[in-house]
Amino acid sequence: MKLNIDLTKKVNAFFEQSQWSLSPIKEVKRKMLERDGGEIAVATTIVRYEPNSYFSSHIHDGGEEFLVLDGEFADEHGRYPIGTYMRNPPGTSHMPSVEPGCMIFVKLGQFQEGDIQPVHIGTQQHLFVKDEARTGVAIQSLHSFKHEVVRLERWDKHSTIMLENIGGIEILIIDGDCEHDDVNYTKHDWLRLPIGERLNAKVGHTGCIVWIKTGHHLHQLNHAVSGDTL
Repeated sequence: MKLNIDLTKKVNAFFEQSQWSLSPIKEVKRKMLERDGGEIAVATTIVRYEPNSYFSSHIHDGGEEFLVLDGEFADEHGRYPIGTYMRNPPGTSHMPSVEPGCMIFVKLGQFQEGDIQPVHIGTQQHLFVKDEARTGVAIQSLHSFKHEVVRLERWDKHSTIMLENIGGIEILIIDGDCEHDDVNYTKHDWLRLPIGERLNAKVGHTGCIVWIKTGHHLHQLNHAVSGDTL
């Protein structure tokens, strides 16, 4: 399966307009955002675990990155409530066991070579810090490696948010709403901009919180990455 794999094109996906698709585990459903491969794939996906869901033990050869959007994710290593940001480097394994149910935003097989640092951040317990270089923006840093930077950003209501794009920009709306190129984005909508296309977002009356990654298209365009299953 090949879905939105051309990184030279702008793509988006709207949570409320898309349908859940089945996974190999009947209690686990997916909204695929980008995917290159079958059940073993390089992928970006929103995944929903129903209550009392179980996923067999598996190794993430290409690494796994996820953010808990709702509920509580769990595996044999711990429990991860809403707002938890995780990075499990290539070669790590786990066996999800989700009693209350949850929804996660997950990226598989997209780690740079040498990026081996595990990350576990409870974002709801951390403060946003004002970005002195950008008006109306506060940030919470999550991870950086070489040119790749991952963070949460909080955008003030009625602000215009601009960001130059030298290595790709990817955004998931966590809360609130904004507009880019006359298209409105709300909770759990996804936007990916190709290198060179500047972000120019107009924020709505409630403000907006986004998960944002920049710089990662540079290595994705130049290097093959390993796929994983989910």
